[in-house]
Amino acid sequence: MKRTIKTLVAASIVASIAVTAGAYYGLVNVGADDPHPPAVYAFLAMARDRSILLRSRDIQVPDLQNQALIRAGAGNYNSMCIGCHLAPGIAATELSQSLYPAPLNLTKAGFDRDPAATFWIIKHGIKASGMPAWGKSMADPYIWGLVAFMKKLPDLDAQQYRTLVASSAGHQHGGGESEMHNHEGQHNSAEAGADHHSGEMAGMNHPDEAAADHHAGEMPGMSHPDEAAADHHAGEMPGTSHHDVKPAAAAPKPASKGHVHADGKEHLHAG
Repeated sequence: MKRTIKTLVAASIVASIAVTAGAYYGLVNVGADDPHPPAVYAFLAMARDRSILLRSRDIQVPDLQNQALIRAGAGNYNSMCIGCHLAPGIAATELSQSLYPAPLNLTKAGFDRDPAATFWIIKHGIKASGMPAWGKSMADPYIWGLVAFMKKLPDLDAQQYRTLVASSAGHQHGGGESEMHNHEGQHNSAEAGADHHSGEMAGMNHPDEAAADHHAGEMPGMSHPDEAAADHHAGEMPGTSHHDVKPAAAAPKPASKGHVHADGKEHLHAG
């Protein structure tokens, strides 16, 4: 028996050294486009679920049928969550297709978690998953609004979803809000490229786009007509008109005080 235990301990030590060496020499691919082996994924999922269950078991759940709570959740969900978790009429987005582990499509997955566990996930986030800890900027009542809305979400069609969002106060959770990238309209089709920013608030664009679009389509070395005009008159005195400026008249020659002889020599008179 002792020999068996010693063998297991030695094997565990060797395995630990091998795993550590593999990680140290970069053999573990951390790319999000390279999924975990099934055994590793199962272990991580188990650790995640057990951690959430332990930490959410004493959370008291409010009335999730409260309509004001649901409306508040609709506005915040539309601003903060649809990029990953989608919405009725939105099949896929850049984020939902690129994150690993893939975020749940809450329009289809439904409310399959305990409300207390969902609240905990939204508030505290999940390490290395792309799920933020929204509790850093949202007070608990607004997080419960998201939970209440998510419970209702699978039963909504696209029109009902838009109506409910329109009845809300929008992205509003009592302070700390920031401008969010709206992923509405980014469907999983050829339209995604053309409609990359469809659904964003009117008049808003990304800072880098603003700079890029300012001179879009111009040939190198070309400038705007107003810029050309500004440069054309650079250095002129204020108040002068370019078209009214006339060449200065030549200074008159002083009257001669003598005469010229036939041999070309000038004879000057005294006085």
